[in-house]
Amino acid sequence: MTDDQRIRHGVDVDKFEGFAEYASENPDEVQLGLGARSTYEGTCAHSLARIDSYTLGDETIARETREYTIPYGGWKEVLDAGGWVGSADRMEPIEVALSALASCINVGITINAVANGVDVERLRTRVRTDFDPGVLFSLADLDEAGGVFENLTAEIEIEGEDVDGDRIDEWARRAPVYTLVSLAQDVELTVATPAEARADD
Repeated sequence: MTDDQRIRHGVDVDKFEGFAEYASENPDEVQLGLGARSTYEGTCAHSLARIDSYTLGDETIARETREYTIPYGGWKEVLDAGGWVGSADRMEPIEVALSALASCINVGITINAVANGVDVERLRTRVRTDFDPGVLFSLADLDEAGGVFENLTAEIEIEGEDVDGDRIDEWARRAPVYTLVSLAQDVELTVATPAEARADD
């Protein structure tokens, strides 16, 4: 590190500020296109997810080191009770979504801490929810999906100089995954069946 280089939370502040200025002046160049895919593995509720390449502006970025895989499944005790044969404990998608929310809240806080010159000495976010699986198992109608999750909470523990609760609350709400799960999103579902594929031939 050179004498005049400013490093905060592992970030070169001058370069960070330069990027922020560039993004402000060239918003189209910093738009991101993100995606993932998941393939069923032949056992109910088991899928292998892969992170797709992404786009930054008009550039597609794809490299083998970003081909992360996540084996999804369920809770062993629940699967045992439900009749799964030879069940194994795997990460459950809801829990991974909660961990993504908690981690992204940390992202929102720390990026804005760097931008505002705030030193964070310790930060931990814990996210919890109550989940009713009735809709999943078709025990309740789809129009009851609004009640599947209750008591979704995010508890932020933070220590550092110049830490202000209202500012931390705002920075947490700037996290993209917070936006994804807390605001209404339109998901355009497209279903391709073999019959439809043959009809296109």
